[in-house]
Amino acid sequence: MSDSKIKSKPLVAVVGRPNVGKSTLFNRFISERKAIVEDIPGVTRDRLYADTQWDGREFSLVDTGGFDPEGDELYPSLIKNQIDIAIAEADLILCILDGKEGVMPHDIDVIDLLRKVKKPVIFAINKVDHKKHENSAIEFHGLGIEGFIVISALQGRNVNELLDRIVELLPAHEPIEAQLDDDIIKVAVLGKPNVGKSTLVNHFLGEERLITSPVPGTTRDSIDTYVTRDERKYLLIDTAGIRRKSRITFSVEKHSVFRAVRAMERADIALLMIDAEEGPTHQDARLARLIADKGRGSIILLNKWDLVPSNVAQTTGIDEILKDELMAIDFAPVLIISAMTGRGVQKIFDTIDEVYRNFSQRIPTKRLNHFLKNIVEKTPPPIYKGREIKFYYISQPLTEQPTFVIFTNRISGVPENYKRFLENRLREEFDLEGTPIKLVFRSERNDG
Repeated sequence: MSDSKIKSKPLVAVVGRPNVGKSTLFNRFISERKAIVEDIPGVTRDRLYADTQWDGREFSLVDTGGFDPEGDELYPSLIKNQIDIAIAEADLILCILDGKEGVMPHDIDVIDLLRKVKKPVIFAINKVDHKKHENSAIEFHGLGIEGFIVISALQGRNVNELLDRIVELLPAHEPIEAQLDDDIIKVAVLGKPNVGKSTLVNHFLGEERLITSPVPGTTRDSIDTYVTRDERKYLLIDTAGIRRKSRITFSVEKHSVFRAVRAMERADIALLMIDAEEGPTHQDARLARLIADKGRGSIILLNKWDLVPSNVAQTTGIDEILKDELMAIDFAPVLIISAMTGRGVQKIFDTIDEVYRNFSQRIPTKRLNHFLKNIVEKTPPPIYKGREIKFYYISQPLTEQPTFVIFTNRISGVPENYKRFLENRLREEFDLEGTPIKLVFRSERNDG
């Protein structure tokens, strides 16, 4: 591995009641000055996560906007629990208020909650599109908040100043030295609450052949554990601590995704645990999308197999059924396990080793170009606007997500289905099970 330090970007949560412009501001942030590094839309419904940077400082953003209008919970409860989640995970809270509507009762609820927060809080009065409208923000002084910033997310007014304030108040962020060896494999254990994450980790630790030592977690309430097996070292990032937040009744799902985002920043491989009794859910598919978008290796663990009725257990093609539901990581191997009884658990570390080898392998350029030549001869790309598409050269500049660059005479002419075809053939030719791959097309001329 290239870096033996644990890294986790500071997290900024954008909070506030519905329709104050949180998502508009979020989108404005990530498009400013090419600030966006990586965006992950739709990890949970109506939520956006992005790794961004401003003025040389990297941080993660979460847009907590978008309540379910048909939800069963009372509106004030939605507000409070949304902020509870943000407080639990974020390093800085950005509270958005509506300067056009003025002070609303639920604004007072939000501000009263944030007064108790022992973290930096920034208040921004949004929808003040022109300087002549700034007097409308005066009434917010009556809430006892000073130093708020008047902005227009839609127009971009004072957004740069707001970003400057965020960067100024971000906590000092240095990589946390964990004295990790360069060859340690960092493994995140992901899944919904009560799917068996802690049981699995505890089973690992109960193996007599395993040598373990605790290390402090770098995300709140997570548990990191060193494991040595057959002279190979691992760091298990157990996100099971989310169950201790069960008092947050509104969307434990959202809380689990907060944890998953933080854990995936530090992991090489993700173990995505699925409840065999329940089967893959929409939330599991979102976590799968997160793993793929973060470019991490992955293994699907179908847990609680001991609880599955015998007629269901005899179903053929379980692997393919799972991969159809979790399309984002259809490249991941599937292991059927019971963390409670230990069935299949012994295969997990061997599979981690295999996936990590694939995740970090570098394929010789000569082999890649021989592969590309054969593929194009047998199945050439389609004609584009009456012109033949040519592929000149392929190389692999990056590992740990294997990334391949293909030089062509017509970037815009390569259709998506052919790109997918090339990716599938790469997986068939080279051992790339368990790892996402990235195909990049380049041309000496800027032909789009």
